[in-house]
Amino acid sequence: MKICVIQPHYSFDEKDLAQCFGDLLALLDQCDESMDLIVLPEYSDAPADVQGEKGFYDAVEANNAILLQKACETAKRCHALLFVNAGYRTEQGIRNTTHAIDREGHIVGRYFKAHPAPSEVKTDAEGGHALDVAYSYETAAPYVLELEGLRFAFLTCYDFYFYENFARIAREKVDIIIGCSLQRTDSHEALSIINRFLCYNTNAHLIRASVSLGEDAKLCGCSMVVSPKGEMLLNMESRVGLGVCEIDPQNKYYKPAGHMGKLRSHYEYIEEGRRPWLYRNGGPSVVPFDGVMAYPRLCAHRGFSTVAPENSMPAFGAAVALGAEEIEFDLWSTKDGVLVSCHDSTLDRVSNGSGKIYDHTYEELLQLDFGAKHSEKFRGLQIPTFEEILQKFAGRVIMNIHVKIWDKNCEDAKIEEIVGLVRKYDCEKHIYFMTTSDAIIKRVMAYAPDLRVCVGWDGNKDPMSIVDRAIALGAYKVQLFKPYFNQESIDKAHAHGILCNVFWADDPEEACRYFDMGIDTVLTNDYLTVYNAVKGKPQ
Repeated sequence: MKICVIQPHYSFDEKDLAQCFGDLLALLDQCDESMDLIVLPEYSDAPADVQGEKGFYDAVEANNAILLQKACETAKRCHALLFVNAGYRTEQGIRNTTHAIDREGHIVGRYFKAHPAPSEVKTDAEGGHALDVAYSYETAAPYVLELEGLRFAFLTCYDFYFYENFARIAREKVDIIIGCSLQRTDSHEALSIINRFLCYNTNAHLIRASVSLGEDAKLCGCSMVVSPKGEMLLNMESRVGLGVCEIDPQNKYYKPAGHMGKLRSHYEYIEEGRRPWLYRNGGPSVVPFDGVMAYPRLCAHRGFSTVAPENSMPAFGAAVALGAEEIEFDLWSTKDGVLVSCHDSTLDRVSNGSGKIYDHTYEELLQLDFGAKHSEKFRGLQIPTFEEILQKFAGRVIMNIHVKIWDKNCEDAKIEEIVGLVRKYDCEKHIYFMTTSDAIIKRVMAYAPDLRVCVGWDGNKDPMSIVDRAIALGAYKVQLFKPYFNQESIDKAHAHGILCNVFWADDPEEACRYFDMGIDTVLTNDYLTVYNAVKGKPQ
């Protein structure tokens, strides 16, 4: 199979857009019938550094149809498969899209960039291009397109940095990876390492097209073809033009799986020893991060506590299984320093014990029954630790963690331990802390500025008090406490970029009323009843 990668010149001056685009089209004219597969770089309809949303959208508007028509004509003229990255318009905007074109000039597949870069996600006001990236928050397997008996996978620019995705692609047993790219800040050496590593791990050929920043540039460029063994078959470095080479897509690389082992691909070899519980959260059960999950939301207060004992693993599991966006739970520390979840500081209401949690050791608490008072079916249920909750549910739901020991300004706030467990279970972006203590909020924000904190109600009945505290602290959220809030307090919080929880609503009409007021998250003890009432409300 004869491969052609097209590497045009790219300019950082927006005034050069028309010239760069014309030069790219001229390179397509140089393709001929000897070629079986042609790949163009990322944003081939905007081959210059256009600024802001308007600049980018204008470039796509001007060039997209011309480019795609030219690409289809070239594929048909050369009787070649052709892959070109260009905008694709949806109702929500433009997506970064690689279009697959068959030998007859028909578009037969579209790959949407799996990992939109921060500049693509950001709004125009934030200095970004405001692309449509909504699809990237949905669970999806790698996009694989089968053409002429070959299996094609795709990576676009920023995708190349997510090594955890390589193993997932390898499982699809693909033959060729199409890489439409820019990667304007990477050196030639780095690009070589990244792409050889990719091929070795996926047992696939890579055909990558990028752009030249100038003949002497040491960054970007490197349109290349790499074999499954990690051999560099073609590397254009910073040369402008066409790069051509031959490959056998069926030629795979197999090696002994360990000393004296059978021949296997590298992926098959390491799969035998994989220990996914040691690595980062991953997989289809992981929900979008707190910062990108849509509003409004329902938060299952103490879990789904109408069907299972509150603050218990069954209550959390029931809420997660029903699709709750958030769960809320409370943290106390035992006499011997173990972090456990219980709403009250006392044991009498929720267990067959008595006294304060923090006056008992963890082993003493394990002897108590935390289920029977809810229902005989739960007799023998034990109090959960914070680590047990994270171990089972980290990444599966947003966690509103009410740290009760912070409310009491305990001598040992255990900030380092609490934050350490969050980091251990890789759920920094899936949790936020809630407390009524402004002093602790300041300490937490200083110690772990990447973690989010919600300001809790401190007993002041002035509706503006909690909002003013949040503004002064630079907090992420407030958790309003009924009835001590009003429309004015919600509006003021939103005007300062602060999200609003409200505690609480078990009545569906009340929950709907709160959402109509603009509340972002309603905490409820009766998750399913309230969910069924509000699920049709627009987001």
